[in-house]
Order: sequence, then C-alpha cells, then structure tokens
Amino acid sequence: MSKAPLPIPIAGILFDKDGTLLDYAKSWVPVNYEVARIASRDDAGLGATLLRAGGMDPKTGFVIPDSLLAAGNTVEISEGMIQAGAPWTLEALTESLDDLFSRSAAYAVPVTDLSALFSTLRARGYKLGVASSDNEASIRSTAERFGFAECLDYVAGYDSGYGVKPEPGMVYGFCAATGLIPDQVVVVGDNNHDMHMGRNAGAGLTVAVLTGTGSRQSLAAASDHCLADITELLALLDDRLPTETTADLQMNDAAS
Repeated sequence: MSKAPLPIPIAGILFDKDGTLLDYAKSWVPVNYEVARIASRDDAGLGATLLRAGGMDPKTGFVIPDSLLAAGNTVEISEGMIQAGAPWTLEALTESLDDLFSRSAAYAVPVTDLSALFSTLRARGYKLGVASSDNEASIRSTAERFGFAECLDYVAGYDSGYGVKPEPGMVYGFCAATGLIPDQVVVVGDNNHDMHMGRNAGAGLTVAVLTGTGSRQSLAAASDHCLADITELLALLDDRLPTETTADLQMNDAAS
C-alpha cells in the first residue's frame, strides 16, 4: 500500500495586519471613534449613526465580525460613512482617513513581540509578507515601529495595486515577489475577507486568529485552522513538516 502524499510544505506566510499582528480592540476601537468624529465633522449624534453603520456599537465599542470597520479598506469605509450621512466627498474623506490611519500606527498595540516572531520565522527560511486593507504607508510604519521591516519580502495595502480583499491579487503579488506558488503559502488573518482571499487564491492554508473581530463560529467555514493568536502559528507549521525536518528545526532552535 502506497503512503499518502505529504502536503506541499509551507514556504511563505502572508499576514493580515489589524487584528492579526495588532490587537484590534486595543489598537482600532479608539481609532474608530476618531473616524466617526472626523466623518461627522464633530456632530456627536451623526457620529454615533456612522459608527453603527460601520458595524460598531458607539457605547460598548463592540465591532461586528466582517463589518465595514472590521474588514473594509479606506475607500469602502469612506463610502459607507457618506452613504450613512457623512458630509464629505469620497476623495476628501478617503484622504483624511488615510492620514488618520497612518498616524494611528504610533498607538497600535502588538499581539506579541513582532520583531522576535518575524526573526524566528525568517531564520527558519519562510518568506514573509503583510497584506492589509489599510494603506501601504501605515503597514510600513507599523513594521518599522515594531522592528520587523527588514524581515519582510512583500508589503501590500489596498492602495498598492494588487486589488483589495477578498480578491486574490495580494496573494498572487506575494507569490510573484517571492517565487512561490499559492500552495506554498499560508494566509493568516482575523476576518473572512482574509480567509476568502486565501481561498480565492488557492493558498495552501488559511489560518484564522481570534485577536480581531472574528469568532470561531464566524471564521469556521473559510479557515483551515483557528488559533488564539499568532504565537500558536509555529507549532501549527511544525505539525505539517516531515518528522526529520521538524527534528532539525528543534535542534537548531535549541542551539541558537
């Protein structure tokens, strides 16, 4: 009887940013209130209406999984705010919110020591990228602030020219930049836009984390695995490796 073929080894990891590398509630709920203030032009009543339209409870700060504020890019958020009554043009509000999001990187709260995690993954030979619905400048600012910019092979925001989530373009861009095929890539994210992007691209794995707005229930259908947070990713990837390779990695980690 022939053995079942081993899965194609994962060689690249494409991370979402907000809710995945960064704790969503700590990093973005305060920003969402500022989004509402800006979009409403300091009209508190309208601001509450805009937050609800975006999927956030203005009193509790709870954000509905896969809602506009949970998963939308800047243009989509701006469109939603305007449709709900924000007195702006789309171009002007998008520019204003992009500026806010870039500045907000200075106040973001990481899920773990990102420099250490990315350095470990890099040392193990993984190609690494970040694909976010935020703008590219915010991603790069975050990577610089938390010390993992030099570990990245690829960065894509909604404005980088690869399309937007849940389209597959950001995954294809990662593959083009690294020489990988989608089967070799794991997409890691906190909402179904990330999971569907991975599935649409034919990624080898889709891995959800619970540090964003999603729940195990909301993420179950489109994810291959659901982890508490990205610190559990190494163990998951080790489980997919042939026994000999796993042992070699453990010996290397012990020696370092």
